[in-house]
Amino acid sequence: MKKLPIGIQTFSEIINEDYLYIDKTGIAYSLIDRFKYVFLSRPRRFGKSLFLDTLKNIFEGHRELFRGLLIEEQWNWEVKYPVIKISFSGGIHSKADLEEDLLYILKSNEKRLGLECENRARANYFFAELIEKAWEKYHQKVVILVDEYDKPILDNIENIPEALVIRDGMRDFYTKIKENDEYLRFVFLTGVSKFSKVSLFSGLNNLEDISLNPAFGNICGYTQFDLDTTFAPYLEGVDMEQVKRWYNGYNFLGDSVYNPFDILLFIKNDYEFDNYWFETGTPRFLVELIKKNSYFIPDLLNINVEKSLVNSFDIEHLNLESILFQTGYLTIKRLIRSGRGVRYELGFPNMEVQISFHEYILQSMISGSQKELIRNELLDLLEAGDAGGLEPVIKRLFASIAYNNYTNNDIERYEGFYASVLYAFFASFGVVIIAEGVSNKGRVDLTLQVGGRTFLFEFKVSDGEPLEQIKTMKYYEKYGGERYLIGIVFDPKARNVSRFEVERV
Repeated sequence: MKKLPIGIQTFSEIINEDYLYIDKTGIAYSLIDRFKYVFLSRPRRFGKSLFLDTLKNIFEGHRELFRGLLIEEQWNWEVKYPVIKISFSGGIHSKADLEEDLLYILKSNEKRLGLECENRARANYFFAELIEKAWEKYHQKVVILVDEYDKPILDNIENIPEALVIRDGMRDFYTKIKENDEYLRFVFLTGVSKFSKVSLFSGLNNLEDISLNPAFGNICGYTQFDLDTTFAPYLEGVDMEQVKRWYNGYNFLGDSVYNPFDILLFIKNDYEFDNYWFETGTPRFLVELIKKNSYFIPDLLNINVEKSLVNSFDIEHLNLESILFQTGYLTIKRLIRSGRGVRYELGFPNMEVQISFHEYILQSMISGSQKELIRNELLDLLEAGDAGGLEPVIKRLFASIAYNNYTNNDIERYEGFYASVLYAFFASFGVVIIAEGVSNKGRVDLTLQVGGRTFLFEFKVSDGEPLEQIKTMKYYEKYGGERYLIGIVFDPKARNVSRFEVERV
């Protein structure tokens, strides 16, 4: 069997060293044939860099690398185009170093193309001259490929003033692309995010955004067909339904896809289910944004948003749903068409993201040793159907929450805080969880399904009769089997449980 291309983003290395390759060249041809200016947003580790390098080799005319692939008989290999490749995928970019980074990238292209530019002091002018001179030397229009165009901004997103300065500088740089349209054959930009309003795209407003174009939904990632065919020899004897639950589920309006990084590492690590993609780095500012805005975490289960919200976000007014979608923590679960246009229902794509995201949230609240002990006890009790035994463990859970989560706010006075903490804990188990489950009588705060049993939770702060509310409203009637009704009252002063009642029906 062919070697697995773990961490390899160079197309020529994959082909020449006989690594496994999922053929995306048919999609590449369709893209080149239909568009001139293209933008693609995908989360990290989805194969954007490899696809961009594939385009580079197509335009440079390296037919020998494409033997037997879909594009070989479709493309005119006699025509070779000069390619300027700009990549921000490596390292951390700061405001102070940005100009120097740009100059280094441009000098590398200048050398590879065998050019000598005069305006090498300022990146903007250097870039414009590089485009024109490449056209003059090669007598062919120029191809520009930009990998991770937004990384300098995202590297500084926790410092908004600095991020804005970088955004404006990058916008001026990219404007040179539009100004040199007459010399260009094809332009392709990739990134995680699409910024809105007075952003980079106001300087390059002729880009065609294919991020949610169904024709290109499979441009990155592995499909179920890929796993059932190309990967079949690597996955013999594996529980494929479990693989789907753990790693499938990303939806860009094409087929449901897997993150390639997950599948490759799952095979390499002897089919051990783990959070391979999530561990590669979750931005800290996400947790800070959630805490700062007292976000009701259960809302992340089913979010209904306008199309414009997932397409872009504004640096100066960061929207959590937009960031979570564009960075891959939420995906499209359902497309909703109405007289008011298109809306999307968002949710976690799979078990890996659901478990790992909530684990990450909990890490910011509770120490590691306590968290693991409480987690194991809670899961054991749920699996045993011992609802009454949950009380002391839940009390220890809230007692272990770091004090600074309460500082300078009155978050402990809201039911949503307690629901968020318990929801995050239960969601990190990977069990079936329903936040504010709807019945014909109303909503119950939290519903769990574990081992064929259903646990319905209702929360109150200071006073109230949560258990009586569940019984009166008969929230449990929609579920079969063993059902446990759990009413919890929280004391905002003690920041813990003051009353815990359980009844089985």
